[in-house]
Amino acid sequence: MQLESGGGAGLGLAIFFLLISAGNAAAADSANGQRLAERWCAECHMIAPGQQRASDTVPTFAEIGGRFDETTLATFLASPHHSRMPNLSLSRSEITDLVAYIKGLER
Repeated sequence: MQLESGGGAGLGLAIFFLLISAGNAAAADSANGQRLAERWCAECHMIAPGQQRASDTVPTFAEIGGRFDETTLATFLASPHHSRMPNLSLSRSEITDLVAYIKGLER
């Protein structure tokens, strides 16, 4: 996963997610995040321990969770322009749930 700077727009998204992250942290549903990951991410990423198939050219969710904070992950997932990923068009609550799932894997 390559996180790129989006200039002013990226900073604006980062600030936006920082402001809403405190309010949404308690509302995050990591079980829903796991369902989203199974649906959208498991074809390429190793999203859970014991997963049988994934690409060896992309980081695992545990690696991603250990490398990036919640705000960075949320900003990246909200961006409609991923170089190697499909445009997922996730809602804010889906992003919050997926980030909660990813960050939960690093523990």
